Amino acid sequence: MTEEKMNQEELLAVEDDVLRGLLGAFEDQQDDTVAIEIARNGKVYFSFDIRGLTEKQYQDLQDQATKFKKAKNLGGVKIAEETDITRFRSLLIYHATAEEDRKKLWNNKEAWRALNVVNGPDLIDKVLKAGEKKAIIDKIDEISGYNDETDEIIKNSSKQEES
Repeated sequence: MTEEKMNQEELLAVEDDVLRGLLGAFEDQQDDTVAIEIARNGKVYFSFDIRGLTEKQYQDLQDQATKFKKAKNLGGVKIAEETDITRFRSLLIYHATAEEDRKKLWNNKEAWRALNVVNGPDLIDKVLKAGEKKAIIDKIDEISGYNDETDEIIKNSSKQEES
């Protein structure tokens, strides 16, 4: 066997490993859910599952919660004027909620009528306390990869590359 042919075979084997790794990481990300329970004074009111979000989803949701204006001095380019943080946080919870739970909880039209809201994020605002929203968002951030453990993994791999 020639050296060139052997290198091609080795390269194909490595490419297969890389592809398996990428697909495995994607599947793991899709399956990563956490159960959330809303309980007050020892009484559980409801529970639902959340999943992590991608960086693009975070950005898109922030854009949805942001008012933009055209900058006259920049030729009409749209610039961010103000972000409604409360809306952004409700959008994060809404979109991180597992689809089946989102349908039965946040998209519950009877609850919308009873609580006089027009959509799921508004219902989240009406039903959840500020501290509950913060705890849920902290958990969404964690399963989305925004945590100290992720920082440590990146630091460790950087140190290994420097060696």
